[in-house]
Amino acid sequence: MIADHWPLYGLRVTSPRLELRLPTEDELAEVAGVAARGVHLPRDRPFLTPWGELPPAERARHVAQSHWLRLGRWSPQDWALNLVAFHEGRPVGIQDMRAKEFGVRREIVSGSWLGLAHQGRGLGTEMRAAMLHLAFAELGTQSATSLSFADNHASLAVSRRLGYRGDGIDRDVLDGRVVVSERLRLTPEAWAEHARTPVTVTGLTDASRALFGATA
Repeated sequence: MIADHWPLYGLRVTSPRLELRLPTEDELAEVAGVAARGVHLPRDRPFLTPWGELPPAERARHVAQSHWLRLGRWSPQDWALNLVAFHEGRPVGIQDMRAKEFGVRREIVSGSWLGLAHQGRGLGTEMRAAMLHLAFAELGTQSATSLSFADNHASLAVSRRLGYRGDGIDRDVLDGRVVVSERLRLTPEAWAEHARTPVTVTGLTDASRALFGATA
């Protein structure tokens, strides 16, 4: 089994409506298809890397390639985990978390997307809450950050609902113009105060912790 060689395939993060885990190849194809059907309205531009504006087939390939690239480049010093969110057994989007030198810094940054057909039902908030439980309760994270464009009110609302607080801004260039992102940060204390979603984590073995650099 692949989990014998890459133990993160045994990791499961379960909340009332969702299961977050690494996908099989067929499930990766399915979630790529979700992306191909749309991740935001044409008038919106929520991502600094504007992959959501690509033609459908290219969006699907982006999802698959990003998954493979992140697994292939993984090290305990620099990792990015793409967890597919399954609702009623079918993939609806991806919740990621990323870190550099996690064993020392104990800090993660996260991002996510949800298929258009699955938005507006609170699944995005539940995805993030499940990921935060894994980060804080299981891996000993000391700080979680998130970036959203200043006009991405839905993403900012999710962050604030979960206890994040403002931590300054980032200025980047998109299509030759400056775009401003709000940076938000969540502490263990604020996470504990705002955690409302019951979450269960299984399959987080010592070998898995070592891949995160979380053995110390």
